[in-house]
Amino acid sequence: MNKSFKGINTICTHVGEVKDEQFKGAVSPIYMSSSYAFEEVDVKRYPRYFNTPNQEALSKKIAALEHAESALIFGSGMAAISHALMAFLKAGDHILLQQTLYGGTYNFAVTQFEKYGIEYSFTEGWTVEDFEKKIKPNTKVVYIETPSNPLLTITDMEAVANLSKQHGLISMIDNTFASPVNQNPIDFGIDIVLHSATKYMGGHSDICAGAVAASKEHIHTIWESSICFGGSLSDQTVWLLERSLKTMGLRVKAQNENAQKMAEFLAYHQDVDAVYYPGLGSHPDHEIAKKQMNGFGGMLSFELKEGIKASEFMKNLQLIKPSMSLAGVESTVLLPVLTSHSLMSTEDRAKQGIKDGLIRFSVGIEEVEDLITDIEQALAQLKSKKVLV
Repeated sequence: MNKSFKGINTICTHVGEVKDEQFKGAVSPIYMSSSYAFEEVDVKRYPRYFNTPNQEALSKKIAALEHAESALIFGSGMAAISHALMAFLKAGDHILLQQTLYGGTYNFAVTQFEKYGIEYSFTEGWTVEDFEKKIKPNTKVVYIETPSNPLLTITDMEAVANLSKQHGLISMIDNTFASPVNQNPIDFGIDIVLHSATKYMGGHSDICAGAVAASKEHIHTIWESSICFGGSLSDQTVWLLERSLKTMGLRVKAQNENAQKMAEFLAYHQDVDAVYYPGLGSHPDHEIAKKQMNGFGGMLSFELKEGIKASEFMKNLQLIKPSMSLAGVESTVLLPVLTSHSLMSTEDRAKQGIKDGLIRFSVGIEEVEDLITDIEQALAQLKSKKVLV
């Protein structure tokens, strides 16, 4: 990374470009070859080895964005998470995971670790004390997610990082909900940063990718396992992701502003029972979020008043789309019970506080007035139907 580059938008735009030496094009050329020379070359390149020209360049951009020494890109967020975890865990080891997690990560832990003789525990909460009491002699990795999916809980990254260092543990974080624009965990002592790059890094709901950023030593350890697992990303998608990252700073800033306004609107709405957003002063972890975040993100969740069916409300939306993923420029909503956390049991969702009517709201870049109008008309339709009944 060029140390003179300070601004997030400058890094997004310029770091990690592939220079077009032949035609001097303004954007990175794309190298689609899956076969490269092996004699009289400095690097023996192969897509599964994460070292094609486009793969290498994009990894530099992601490392710069996360204030890391190095990075790797993968075919999905879960590929990044699973490759990183399996690189540091073996039979007989123990991993400690935060209670509030993305459903896919939770499902990976409960369905896969036992096959490999890896022990795992979930904390009862997300304070540093919750982690400390669950550490075992054979614990090797501490895994957190903040803000968490879907309840936007906030974990004190510095406290967890310090605890991990005291016990000689590797600390990992899923930084997807924050994005590198809003949060840089390495600055707080976290060892390994993970992303579903499908989300804010991609930002347009049209690619699937994952990323890991860390020290050169930790990335090399992950690389040694990952070349065996084969979860690399195609150069076509690598190029698209690099293109998308150029506008991430602008997109996320707009989404931050919109989400704050939408959270404040919903918090005082007569038909809303609860709002989960770290930018609200009423959020129990608001002060921790202020300490470690540059912006509070574009994600929030809310619950409607009893008697208002969330599924019917979403059917009446005209602008905001009921959709499976998140972090695109368009606003979307979903029910975690049917999507992101559907693989969890009812009991385990209840432990996390995920109610059947919880709505996860990924706020896009539309005008807030239009989003408010859409929510109001959807609720009005439900009320009119009740009157008719």
